[in-house]
Amino acid sequence: MTQENIFSLLGRSGPFATGDRPPSLVPFSPEARIFAKGLAEAGMRTRYRILRNQIFEFLDVRTFAGIQAIINDPARRKLANERAYRLLGNMFGIEGSAREVILRVNTYSRTADGVINYLKGKVLANYASYIEMTNEIDSCKSPVDLMLILFDDRYHKKARFEAKRKLILMNLAASIDQRERETEVEGKFGQFLDFLNEHVWSKKTRIGELEIVYLLSDHDPETFACAKVEVVSREQARGVERKANQKLTLIKRRRFQANGTEVPIYVSIRKKQSEAKVLKLLRKGEENPAVAVDDELGLMGVVDSVAEVKAFQKHLTQSATRAGSLMTLEEVSDTLSGGHHSGSVGSSAKTQMFKFFARMGGMRVEFIVHTNRSYLNYIYEREVSHDEYEVKRIFDSGVAQLLFPQDIYEIDIAEKKEAVLRWFRKRIEEF
Repeated sequence: MTQENIFSLLGRSGPFATGDRPPSLVPFSPEARIFAKGLAEAGMRTRYRILRNQIFEFLDVRTFAGIQAIINDPARRKLANERAYRLLGNMFGIEGSAREVILRVNTYSRTADGVINYLKGKVLANYASYIEMTNEIDSCKSPVDLMLILFDDRYHKKARFEAKRKLILMNLAASIDQRERETEVEGKFGQFLDFLNEHVWSKKTRIGELEIVYLLSDHDPETFACAKVEVVSREQARGVERKANQKLTLIKRRRFQANGTEVPIYVSIRKKQSEAKVLKLLRKGEENPAVAVDDELGLMGVVDSVAEVKAFQKHLTQSATRAGSLMTLEEVSDTLSGGHHSGSVGSSAKTQMFKFFARMGGMRVEFIVHTNRSYLNYIYEREVSHDEYEVKRIFDSGVAQLLFPQDIYEIDIAEKKEAVLRWFRKRIEEF
């Protein structure tokens, strides 16, 4: 995380670190002089002036003393809230009545809380009691009220840090929402589903009709990589007595037609949720979603063989042409037959998949296509599984430490990486 972006404000060292007491509001005080010296030493005086001016404009004050006046005056706080919601609505291009703007901005609060609750409920579930949010911050939706908490000595250091963290996450959520509205992601997701139903999936089945089968797989005891896999029916699965290092994985398959043959395919289609996008911005240290989030729409498919992977890719291209659009493939990566996967922080070079971005019909969609074997490795193989990848990218990118610093949460979260990975491995292999 560089000092040039918004994430530096969460750092636990330097002039912007949340201290035991709020920033001094008294000019020329000893605390103010120490703060000014810290700014000069860190080369952050320009960043400070920009932030100070933004805070003053946001709260409609001219000095830090004016902030204290708003804290102590409910009527001024109410006016500041009304004004701030109006300004934020204009800044992020939110249309509608004052109430609609407030409701939209408040969804950014829910997204910010959702980021923390997601980590608390999954990756860091074993440490949930350590990283639980302060009730007053969890329930606060207003950006003005959160801002005032930063300067309110009644609040503990942890609460003030969480208020600042929530404001930063809300800002990212707002940028993402603005980007989604500008690029019409919701509409394109609907178009993508229509394209699949009209031109890709077999017409011999109804929309949403799925065939339930199971993958019965044997796994290497050393790596838990898939050594053997066969497709079994529901009836056959009922009679299976699982042995050691064996998995029975349910999949629900659609069909597409290739060379006159109906080919079964398991499909997972998704529009990346706002919480996931915020986490991606944090991992990349990037404030602009247009730069960092390039996989808003995506499809993962699983077929029986490498030959069927190629057949599906060809079928997609032909389907796009039938729909009246050329399809071009970008950033193609194929490691199904060997080679090393080159991915983001936390990913394994041993990951096998056929991955590409398809540009068609005004959309750019990420496709990941697996064989049954590579899909099972994506779920179960040691060092490769997606659950492990999710853990590693949160820790290796520094996001866990950034959001849950040790001096605030009484836990060195960075040291828990291996324990979290062991817990996920145990759950993967034993259940």
